Amino acid sequence: MTGGELLIASAIDGVCGDPRGLPHPVRMMGRCITWLDHRVRTICRSHTSLRVAGICLAGGLPVMTYCLGAVIIQEAEHFAGWLGSALSIGLASTTLATRDLWDHVRAVDDPLQAGDLLAARGAVAMIVGRDTAELSESEVARATVETVAESVSDGVIAPLLYLAIGGAPLALAYKAVNTLDSMIGHRDERYAYLGWASARLDDLVNWIPARLSVVLLLLGAGLITQQLERIRNGWRVFQRDGSLHPSPNSGRPEAAMAGILGIRLGGTNFYDGIAQDRPVLGAEGRSAEPRDMTLAAIIMVAASVLGVILAVGIKWLV
Repeated sequence: MTGGELLIASAIDGVCGDPRGLPHPVRMMGRCITWLDHRVRTICRSHTSLRVAGICLAGGLPVMTYCLGAVIIQEAEHFAGWLGSALSIGLASTTLATRDLWDHVRAVDDPLQAGDLLAARGAVAMIVGRDTAELSESEVARATVETVAESVSDGVIAPLLYLAIGGAPLALAYKAVNTLDSMIGHRDERYAYLGWASARLDDLVNWIPARLSVVLLLLGAGLITQQLERIRNGWRVFQRDGSLHPSPNSGRPEAAMAGILGIRLGGTNFYDGIAQDRPVLGAEGRSAEPRDMTLAAIIMVAASVLGVILAVGIKWLV
């Protein structure tokens, strides 16, 4: 993949997002993982066998995804050079989520602006796993900002980085790791053993992108707000609170965003009616408000543009 192709793929994502009517690699991965989850559980009964199966799944699916993507693009190039390039661009665009993140924020913010909290709760339920039926306006805003901050890393910056390093096949392999983690990389009783390897591999492949995302968010905030104090506060909260999150990666961009916006993130969430307390990031900040969602989304777009510039620069330099 050339720098120009990467730039075009990013532009396609920014303009079109992921049209719901078209096949999408991540949805295909999800169906495959669901099928494999069911098959593994009919064969593996012990904790040890589930852990071994999980290791095979965590390693096997990304490798198979990479190989399949590489073969498809290579065969298309053999048929016609332009076809291989077009396919590479199209597949690359599916690994990016800038437009989808923006649209999700608008889907939550629009009903809030109209005073329809019930509709806003329904919209935020599409992007978070926590219970949303009883969320206040502030809690809806907090959930949305947290999702935007976390997704900057795994939905935009990480795919861009892997596109720059290994083209569409490597970015698709990354999305396979990320999808495995989101579906089975949980610490609950059902997935403690089967999902262990997927969760650890996801931590590994997101380690650099999460920290790079912090830098790009801070730069993006500076470009958008023209306020040096926001950058300083974001860096300060990132350094102090970034490691408090249970995830070794998610807390970094979330803490930075909390500092940039001057709000509190984290705290108590409910999952299936059970309260889970998360460390508070930016404890000295105020409660989140709907206007914070919009600014977070704008900063996310700025960070994404900077990420594209960086990724294209890597392609042209390497």
